[in-house]
Amino acid sequence: MEKIRLGTVFSGIGAIEESLLKNDINHEIVFACDNGEIELKDSKEMICKKIKNLNKSEKEKYVKKLYEETGKRNYIKDAYFANYKISEDKWFSDIRFLDGNKYKNKVDLFVGGSPCQSFSIIGKRKGLEDARGTLFFEYARLVKEIEPKVFIYENVSGMLSHDNGNTWSIIENIFKSLDYEIYFDVLNSVDYGIPQRRKRLFVIGFKNKDINFRFPIRVGLNKTLFDFLENEPVATRHYLGKKGFEFVTNPKYKNRARVNNDVIQTEKANQQFNWNGDFVFIPLKKAVLTDEIKKRAYIGEWNNEKGIIRQLTYRECMRLMGFDDSFKIVVPNVPAYREAGNSIVVNVFDNILKSIIETGVFKDE
Repeated sequence: MEKIRLGTVFSGIGAIEESLLKNDINHEIVFACDNGEIELKDSKEMICKKIKNLNKSEKEKYVKKLYEETGKRNYIKDAYFANYKISEDKWFSDIRFLDGNKYKNKVDLFVGGSPCQSFSIIGKRKGLEDARGTLFFEYARLVKEIEPKVFIYENVSGMLSHDNGNTWSIIENIFKSLDYEIYFDVLNSVDYGIPQRRKRLFVIGFKNKDINFRFPIRVGLNKTLFDFLENEPVATRHYLGKKGFEFVTNPKYKNRARVNNDVIQTEKANQQFNWNGDFVFIPLKKAVLTDEIKKRAYIGEWNNEKGIIRQLTYRECMRLMGFDDSFKIVVPNVPAYREAGNSIVVNVFDNILKSIIETGVFKDE
C-alpha cells in the first residue's frame, strides 16, 4: 500500500491522525484546518471583498493575520501541532477561505465533520448551491475541488431525521452529485471497544465507483469505564465539594449527571462543568485522602456507602475517546475537556480505516 495522503477540515485534535499513527499506517498530512472556535468580527462577504484582488498566497496570509489579530489562542492548533507532524504552511484557520484546487489529486483521504447548525436554511433544489451559507457547503465544495480517492464525513446521527428527513435527502443528493459512490451508516462507539454511548453518522465516498465497501462489523464491548480510570489520587481539582456531591447524586438531575455507570453517556464539549457528565464515586475505605483532597472533597453517602466523588480527568476523557496516553495534553483545563468532547472516537476510525484499506483503494496503480 502506498503512503496515504491525508487532508482534514474541522480537524480538532486529530482522531483520524491518531488512528493512522496507532495502526502504524504510512501517511502524510497534506493539510489540516480548524479555527479553534475563534470567531471573526467580519462576515465572509466582507472578507471576500477585501481579498478579491489578492493572489492565493496573499489571501491565505490575510486570513491568517485576521485570526492572529483577535489575540485569541487556538488551543486546538496547539494540541494538533504537539502531536502530529505538520508545518505552519499546511495549517489553515478557516475552511471558508481554503482553496481546494491547489490540492486537486494530491489527497487520498479527506476527512471532516461540519458542525450541525444551519441545516434548516438549505433550499429545495437539492443542489450544492442550496447548501451555501452552511459549513457543510464548504466541506462539499472541497470534495469537489480536491477530488480525493476517499472522503469520510461525520456528523450527529440526528442529521438523518432532521426536518423530517429532508436535510439528509438534500445532503445525500449533494454528495451523489459530486460523482462519488456513497455509503452511510450510524456507528456507536460502544460497539467498537469503548464504553461510551456515542452514535454518529459516517458517510464514506469513493471516487472509484467499482470499489466494494462494507462498513465494519460490530466488535462488541468487554471493558467498562473503570478500565479507563487513572490510579487514585488524581489531581485535587477534580474532587467535588458538598454542592457538587449533592447535585450529581440527586435523582432529579440523573439526565445531566451520572455516577459510576459502566458505560458512560456521550462526552460533550461542556462535560464535567456545572456537574454535567459522568462521575466517579470512591468508597471511603478505598479513597486516598491527601491533606489537599481532605480540604476539597466532601465525604457524603451514596447507595448507603460513604465516600467521595470526582470528575473524570481529561486524560480519562481522552482514553474514552480512544486516544492513547502518548497523546500529549498541552492545553489548560477547560479546552482539554472541550477538545475531547468535540472529537471523534478513534476506535471507530480504526475499524472504518481497516474496511476502507481492505477495498484496495489505496494500492499503487
